[in-house]
Amino acid sequence: MPPYEPGDYVKFEFPNRFTGVGELLWVIVDRCDEELKAVVGRLDNEPGDNHGCKIHKGKEILVRYDLILEHREPWEFKSE
Repeated sequence: MPPYEPGDYVKFEFPNRFTGVGELLWVIVDRCDEELKAVVGRLDNEPGDNHGCKIHKGKEILVRYDLILEHREPWEFKSE
């Protein structure tokens, strides 16, 4: 059974390879990929640095389980 369910929220740090300073972003889980040990979902907040317009709110993204810093179920999530 995957550790995350569709609709769950996970937080991870998106690294900035130029500054070395990461940015914390929330992802709404769409599904888990057990082979890759990752969640596939959509960004739920607008990044402060759009990293050359490559990431934005709503963009589909894959996050490995080992990079997830926080997990919240939909009923307990409050936007920060």
